[in-house]
Amino acid sequence: MRATHNDNYQPARAWFITVLLALFMLINFIDKVVIGLVAVPMMAELKLSPTEFGWIAGSFFWLFSASGVIGGFVANRVSAKWMLLVMAATWSVAQLPIILSSSIAMFVLSRVLLGIGEGPAAPVAYHACYKWFPDSKRALPVSVVNQGAAIGVLMAGVLIPLITVHWGWRANFLVMAIAGAVWVLVWLVFGAEGRVADEAGSTQASGAERRLPYRVLLTDSTVLGVLVMNFMAYWGLALTLTWFPAYLQKGLGFDGLAAGRLFAMLTLVNIVCSLGLSWWSQRLLARGVPARKGRAVLASGALIVGGLMIVAVVLLPMPVMAKVFLLAAGGGITGVMFSLAPAMVGSVSPDTQRGAMLAILNSVASIAGVLSPVITGSLIQSTSGDIASGYEHGFALSGALLAAGGVIGLLWAHPERSIARLARGRPLTPALSPEGRGSKAGG
Repeated sequence: MRATHNDNYQPARAWFITVLLALFMLINFIDKVVIGLVAVPMMAELKLSPTEFGWIAGSFFWLFSASGVIGGFVANRVSAKWMLLVMAATWSVAQLPIILSSSIAMFVLSRVLLGIGEGPAAPVAYHACYKWFPDSKRALPVSVVNQGAAIGVLMAGVLIPLITVHWGWRANFLVMAIAGAVWVLVWLVFGAEGRVADEAGSTQASGAERRLPYRVLLTDSTVLGVLVMNFMAYWGLALTLTWFPAYLQKGLGFDGLAAGRLFAMLTLVNIVCSLGLSWWSQRLLARGVPARKGRAVLASGALIVGGLMIVAVVLLPMPVMAKVFLLAAGGGITGVMFSLAPAMVGSVSPDTQRGAMLAILNSVASIAGVLSPVITGSLIQSTSGDIASGYEHGFALSGALLAAGGVIGLLWAHPERSIARLARGRPLTPALSPEGRGSKAGG
């Protein structure tokens, strides 16, 4: 007989592991964002055009998706503890080509290797965290794990410009290699595997270790809706990490240190918004509000509102700091998607397939990481006149995609109905999803 969540749920130990996973994501995201924060000196030294830099930055995602999917299927069978350790060690090794070489090919190799190592990072970290918490308590700890990433970006915005000024832009990659190695040693000593099972009523608990065909899971309305929303949110994230620091310097005229501080401010807004909205979602669920409202509608609304705020930067005349504020607030609101998306997909996925489903979620979204930097770079390069307008066209496209994703989420995402149908082995397809068309209330 499967254990219930009360048998193995140890709150203090669970939150300790959550903190370690947050540190894991902190390093993960500094590794991602460092390339954007050294964009200006790197482009100047190597004489790169915006499109060329976009390709280098985007190379991180070339194998990111494939690595993420493979890693997710491995996570169904291999201890998350050892997977996380191997990934973090890979990140440290991946920094070496940039530290030791001036070759563009080696830069691309470094970013591709880093992408391979980081592809499964977020889904495996969520999967590891989920093993310590029951489903009804997962939104806040996963948000804390995500805020490790946000705090990493915040620290990067402050520290990377300082390191660049004093020791040059390559020194940042040495610092990250050391940070990854230190985390590996700490995790080796303190890391552990959780053993919490899901409470009755979820797909995971609906029948021992039952599995469903992936075609059934991946054609479910909620899963499809969350995939679309997460893709749009990731487009905005990749755009921000790659081009926002350069926009502040080249588009709005801030110097490197001021741009770094403003980038950190954007991240701080993201932390506050994401934690607050995740906490609100968890409180709603604790009060008996259905996941349809407490997760799906909340996430969809955040994408619509945040996307419209970002579009307003282009459509409305406003002073420079108002533009910065709207971009920060819009990005901060949509950041809740990275906590609620895995919670929704995790809730409808069988326990034995959750690792793979979270990896697929992350990998599909990360395709946006390949497209967003390059397309935005092309918009910047092709825009004549005011250079800031090229960046802002890229932000406007991102905002429109976010709002469209939110509308799709409102139409398709309905966790309760998906759980009921998947428990019987049948997906709730988008054609059936709008408020029970072709279905009774119970699915």
